[in-house]
Amino acid sequence: MPGLIRGVARTAVVAGTATAVSNRVSRRQQGRWAAQQQAYEAPPPQQAYQAPPPPAPAAPDMSSKIDQLKQLGELKDQGVLTEAEFEEQKRAILGS
Repeated sequence: MPGLIRGVARTAVVAGTATAVSNRVSRRQQGRWAAQQQAYEAPPPQQAYQAPPPPAPAAPDMSSKIDQLKQLGELKDQGVLTEAEFEEQKRAILGS
């Protein structure tokens, strides 16, 4: 019986040692993979790029205002715009 207990104890020690070594190797590999992953990630941008503001719209010349008024008149004649809508749009064009 003492030989049997000694054999079981030896097996338990070997299995425990193997488990401990396996866990340590696994943790070390995970640490290496995490370090590699961080190295592959792009570094954070130092300063965000800001696009230049869009250029200010040019003031429409008189010919474009006349064209817009003609289009408004056509829309009013077709019944698309009411008299009030036509007047509002005309004021907006002439006021700009």
